[in-house]
Amino acid sequence: MMMIRNLLLLLLLIPLTLAFGQETFEYIIPDPPRRSIVPENPEEVPRQFRSLSLGLSLEDLKLALTGDGLFLFRGDRDVSFLPAREETLVETTGSSFVRRAYFQLSDGMVYIMSFSLDPGLVDHYSVFTSFMKKYGEPQTLNPGEAMWESDDTRVSIERPLTVKYIDKTVFNRLTEESKTGERWGIKLKEDFLNDF
Repeated sequence: MMMIRNLLLLLLLIPLTLAFGQETFEYIIPDPPRRSIVPENPEEVPRQFRSLSLGLSLEDLKLALTGDGLFLFRGDRDVSFLPAREETLVETTGSSFVRRAYFQLSDGMVYIMSFSLDPGLVDHYSVFTSFMKKYGEPQTLNPGEAMWESDDTRVSIERPLTVKYIDKTVFNRLTEESKTGERWGIKLKEDFLNDF
């Protein structure tokens, strides 16, 4: 469009140049300003999706899932205990936009919520644009993930189309405990090998 306007302007200037001799001038038509979808004052990174939030107890999570028509929660059949990490996992199906939802609990509280969305009903671009309009530019953006963070929360849109909420405080603590356990295991192995 810009090129066509400039070409038309050039065609109009040629006769003026011929009529007035060596007098020429340039005029550049600027592109119209683009309106940004990013708000000036973005909202805080969310810890909640509908009635589900990070920090819920298992019983409150069950009640929230039972009362939300977006999920087909079947009660205790959808709840598993992970003995290796002493965590609880709730996995349920969705009825429309959400295909599956996963909730990880540590010390009886939700610290990860993950929603696998149906790409036939909602597309990645629409979800990303919605997040940009509310929460501004992501802190991390790459082909596999867009991520927004606050001091205690991380929310990401991942491929395939999944929206994930993480309580960073709990997640970082568990990660550090895992590293400590690995270091302790290495030390025990070294002590055992030194016994030979």
